[in-house]
Amino acid sequence: MDSGFSASHEKKWFALYTKPRQEFKAVIKLEASCIEFYLPTIKKVKRWRDRKKKIEEPILRGYIFIRGDEKERLIAMQNSSIVRTICFQGKPAVIPDWEMENLKNFLSQSSDVIVSDKIEIGTKVKIIEGPFIDVIGFVTGAQEDKWLAVSIELLKRSVMVRLPKESIIKVLEK
Repeated sequence: MDSGFSASHEKKWFALYTKPRQEFKAVIKLEASCIEFYLPTIKKVKRWRDRKKKIEEPILRGYIFIRGDEKERLIAMQNSSIVRTICFQGKPAVIPDWEMENLKNFLSQSSDVIVSDKIEIGTKVKIIEGPFIDVIGFVTGAQEDKWLAVSIELLKRSVMVRLPKESIIKVLEK
């Protein structure tokens, strides 16, 4: 990603981080604001005990891309479903046009896409919702796509918490 950024009116691609499972809500508000966006999705068959249904799911959970200038990026950030702009060295990260076109082309030609967002045991994470919001811990266990166990150090005691994986984000080491 190119981190070169200026406050020009030139349209650039930005990646935005959304609240858990609010990618489609973000789309509705971006459409209403007339901001160009791209939400890569895939159609899946979801099974319940009594039925099957074909649904559309985001491929990159928690992310949506917008193409706009600085003013449009700031308008998008007022969307309650969007948490923050992905930044590089403290500046909004600009994604090159060719990279976005490659992603679009790849996804339009491939129907068999698997994206893994598995968080490995030992990964440092930050809790982003619930009673432990903003607390940092380490992943100590997991059960498929259902939950993660996070160990939190409080008062020199280790507290183990089971959380849905959508309620944490990886902490990038600096």
